[in-house]
Amino acid sequence: MSAPMHIAQVNIARIKHENIDAPEMFTFVTKLAPINTLAERAPGFVWRLADEDGDGATGIEVFPEDPNVIMNMSVWETMEDMFDFAYKTVHAKVMKRRAEWFIPVEGIANLALWWVEAGHIPTVAEATARMRALHANGPTPEAFTFDLAFDPSGKPVLRDWPKKDCA
Repeated sequence: MSAPMHIAQVNIARIKHENIDAPEMFTFVTKLAPINTLAERAPGFVWRLADEDGDGATGIEVFPEDPNVIMNMSVWETMEDMFDFAYKTVHAKVMKRRAEWFIPVEGIANLALWWVEAGHIPTVAEATARMRALHANGPTPEAFTFDLAFDPSGKPVLRDWPKKDCA
């Protein structure tokens, strides 16, 4: 019998302003704690990456050569739980405003999903490797997106995730 599996996600973005403390980032920064609390209370939530202050992961160095790249990483019991939080709560409204604060990071996938054994906590290095694999190979069971996902056994998930109709 195989171990139960959970779904991990990572996303990165580059702050488009001077740094996280820039006045233009104020609205985003004030939304971090409430959104993280919402995630932690959401059905299926398992874990999220957090820096020393616990509100977010903005203090965690992702790429030493670019301190304006920030990472969000979490683990959920099911893909549906993660999807519902990301696209059917107030989180989706904040995501719609991301262009005010962030630009994509070039040369790497900016979002990746993958399966982990229940109890496994992914590392920043592991997440970065998954994003690089997705960028290099496209969606595979190693790293994928909602648009082309895989189940824990590596079979494609044939589901239409209705992102257009969400919050």
